[in-house]
Amino acid sequence: METIKIAAVKRGTFGKKESKAIRKQGLVPCTIYGKGETIHFSVDAKALKPLIYTPQSYLVEFDIEGNKEVGVMREVQYHPVTDNILHVDFYHVIPGKPIAIDIPVKLVGNSEGVKQGGKLILSKRKLRVSADMEHLPDTLDVDVTSLGLGKSIFVGDLKFDHLTLLTPATTAVCAVKMTRAARGAAAAAAAEGK
Repeated sequence: METIKIAAVKRGTFGKKESKAIRKQGLVPCTIYGKGETIHFSVDAKALKPLIYTPQSYLVEFDIEGNKEVGVMREVQYHPVTDNILHVDFYHVIPGKPIAIDIPVKLVGNSEGVKQGGKLILSKRKLRVSADMEHLPDTLDVDVTSLGLGKSIFVGDLKFDHLTLLTPATTAVCAVKMTRAARGAAAAAAAEGK
């Protein structure tokens, strides 16, 4: 899994007033927790854009005034009107311990159902998985080659090495739906056969 490096400044004061002052400077207040301690810091709002405005998931390596911390993004709070980032929570990544993270799904192959006139629909863009840091993939490749018309692939049908899927097994990942044109062609073929 790719890592993004972000420089950060440690925060000594907390509260609404201090957070507002930090935001006026173009910084975003953040916290990282999970190793028995919570570290409060702030980062440049522009440095968070490649991390937040993307479908990808990343490990984040912070340089907090010379102190290195590695984490994954847990929660982002946005302003209700301006949509500016107000606060970001991160969770520590400890080598050797599994972490839970959402990984994007990538559909691979040309489906049989699509060849018959169906439409491939991706229902779940990301799946939550648990794995060690070194086993985290950039994407979860799902082979749809044998997926027929009107059929679906569920989370329970998927298997990946060194990963535990945390998304419920009954969740549909993708499906091939019959289009109107395919229905019309099937009806016309059935009418000719009579």
